[in-house]
Amino acid sequence: MNASPARVNVSPDQHAAALAWLGRLHGRPSAGDQARFSEWLRADPVHAEAYAQAQVVWELTEEPAQRLARENAASLDVLLAAMDAPEVARHRRRVAPWSAGLAMAACLLLMVSVGMGWQPQRWADDFGADYVSAPGQVRTVTLADKSEVTLDADSAIAVDFRIGERHVQLRRGAAFFHVTHTNEPFVVDAHAGHTRVMGTRFEVRLQPVGAQVTVLSGKVGVSAVGDQPQQVLTAGQQVRYDQLLTTVPASVDSESALAWRQGWLNYYRTPLADVISDLSRYYPGRIVLLNDKLGATRVSGSFPSNDPEAILASLKSVVGFEQYALLGRVIVLR
Repeated sequence: MNASPARVNVSPDQHAAALAWLGRLHGRPSAGDQARFSEWLRADPVHAEAYAQAQVVWELTEEPAQRLARENAASLDVLLAAMDAPEVARHRRRVAPWSAGLAMAACLLLMVSVGMGWQPQRWADDFGADYVSAPGQVRTVTLADKSEVTLDADSAIAVDFRIGERHVQLRRGAAFFHVTHTNEPFVVDAHAGHTRVMGTRFEVRLQPVGAQVTVLSGKVGVSAVGDQPQQVLTAGQQVRYDQLLTTVPASVDSESALAWRQGWLNYYRTPLADVISDLSRYYPGRIVLLNDKLGATRVSGSFPSNDPEAILASLKSVVGFEQYALLGRVIVLR
């Protein structure tokens, strides 16, 4: 009986190097690149195995990597714009010549080498934030006026109490506010609108466009930027707004909607894409949904937020999507 060949162990550094070579060779490699690649392959037998594994990873991750690169291109520009102009200029000159292959390889490399993955949006949001919660972390902070803010997982806020009004900007994710009464107005700014407190406990949650406001108790006034009238919400009501309008207040079970503060995620006929967006804040990597039709599927359920992979397993048994784990930090659904 012939013995099975021994499995070759490829280190993370060797895997990253193989991905880098794969990206370079998918671009416009020079003769020197080809020669150096040949030297790298001959330098260690493990390199050939690493490159073969990288080719498999590339085929599986090409579409999600391209999507992540597209999604984060604008965010990377925002981050660069927040830095001084000379640094921005140097960075732009450095990255402009990259080919699509090299850009995707960089995306894959960052997903491998950085625990949180390729997420310039998070870096841009955190650059100007005062309080941040990590993926999977629900965090409560006390502001200078003794108001309490509970940040949902992977969220960020900036606070400015200097201008006669108490302003909090929601930069990422969601936050629940328990506001202390003072003589100064309390306003939450989120995307193209704001929520003005009239004495309340409420949540503001960012959406792909605009934001959603849910009131647990008290009263708030919500309005989008522009000429649209302000909508006044009381306990058990919710609205959404974007740059153009604010919806009419709708009745909701606010205790259920805000149960994330107690570690539960509750959904009723919610688009799968919205559920995946929530789970992404609790997963220490990236979850990429590639099927828009699948994303529109509505699901219901109540799930503990501390195990997003178990939630995905439950959803998969009901919805029937395909799921792939890539590089230990990326889950692809299709």
